[in-house]
Amino acid sequence: AQAAALPGRLARVPIAAVVSSPLQRCRETLQPLLDARPELALQTDDRIGECHYGDWSGRKLAELADEPLMTVVQQHPSAAVFPGGESMRAMQARAVDAVREWNARVEKEHGEDAAFLMCSHGDIIKALVADALGMHLDLFQRIHVDPCSVTAVRYTRLRPFVLRLGDTGELTGLAPRENTGGGSGVVGGGAGAP
Repeated sequence: AQAAALPGRLARVPIAAVVSSPLQRCRETLQPLLDARPELALQTDDRIGECHYGDWSGRKLAELADEPLMTVVQQHPSAAVFPGGESMRAMQARAVDAVREWNARVEKEHGEDAAFLMCSHGDIIKALVADALGMHLDLFQRIHVDPCSVTAVRYTRLRPFVLRLGDTGELTGLAPRENTGGGSGVVGGGAGAP
């Protein structure tokens, strides 16, 4: 139901590209949007795929709760390295690289106001938000995103701005604003974010 609602929630937002983690659940989440906008082709990027959990892959969280590494993952994630997998620092770095490269590509092809959509996983999204906010990775567990929520980050030449975080509601505020010719300043709560 959440995925089916995405086309309506994003109806007023022009999307230049759609990029997904290669995992099936992300591709399935995007399918209703792709069905509603047949001009968009789905592209996948391994770099926004889930963390490589190595020996932990496929194990239930309840089973892992007593593992000493779980406390590190929750309290000091920048020091966490999954046995036979990757570190959480590496996960964040690859995802940040992917988003910034896609942002540059979409901007070059469609202009600086173009929007693109990525579908990824909770830890990836939280790590990207932490980076965008200038937060240390050790604080990323304080960020919460719901399934099928929308987190919007606008990357500019100098810094990113988090526009939405885990939003499950109406998204028309992400649509481009009409130029009214009334100057370049933004009055009120939006001040400082282009």
